[in-house]
Amino acid sequence: MTGMPGSSHTAIVTGANHGIGAAVAAALAERGCAVLCTYLRVDDPAPGLPPAYRENRAQGGSPVADQIRAGGGRALAMEANLSDPVTSAALFDAAEQHLGPVDILVNNASGWVADSFQPAHTDGFGRPIQAMNPGTWLQQFSVDALAAGLLIAEFARRQIARAGTWGRIVGLTSGAEVGFPDEVSYGAAKAAQTSYTMSAAIELADYGVTANMVHPPVTETGWVNDAVRKLVAEDPHMIHIAAPAEVAEVIAYLASDAAALITANVITLR
Repeated sequence: MTGMPGSSHTAIVTGANHGIGAAVAAALAERGCAVLCTYLRVDDPAPGLPPAYRENRAQGGSPVADQIRAGGGRALAMEANLSDPVTSAALFDAAEQHLGPVDILVNNASGWVADSFQPAHTDGFGRPIQAMNPGTWLQQFSVDALAAGLLIAEFARRQIARAGTWGRIVGLTSGAEVGFPDEVSYGAAKAAQTSYTMSAAIELADYGVTANMVHPPVTETGWVNDAVRKLVAEDPHMIHIAAPAEVAEVIAYLASDAAALITANVITLR
């Protein structure tokens, strides 16, 4: 993808109804890419989550696709439960039928749940934290690890079958080398997705595919409150609170021709 109008590329962007996913869909569309925007409306009744964050997760993906089409682009919104193993093939089938062969995959969606090895409690930001259990593990790993892996596998199968010579895979991660306290399953699932993505970078290199993970800074997707801003201001390892569009620009660059030599990396944004 050169960034010029008329690009023949097609992308699947998961979790594209709000935040970084919506911004990535818009950024790719601006560069001439057709985009399948997947989403799943989620009701977050738990106290402690900002209303704006709950509203974002509960909305559908059609407004993003509508905006792309209104600007002359090509887009399709599709509600999809990524935790269902049959979903991956269905998404690629829909994209191929309506938009064209998929050569860009952005694994943005998350089955986010806050859990801990401690008993259930509330963290310093007022969020409820569950004790880690099979339910929290399944909710997190079914989307961030299993679904991401299956989407990469489906991407690879079709890329190889058509003898593709160009492709881009980008995932989003978070956490640190010391894990992710109070979000232990989230951190572990993202580590699994990172491993899948790094393996894809090596295994699919002969088919012109690059694969990278992006670690965004704290990003304003509706959950940032005064406590989070204070944390960022006081932590010497944090520099910015990013807008979704800023993160999306990096992902769009990784999906371009210019980024052909960037692969098998975890790119940390600060």
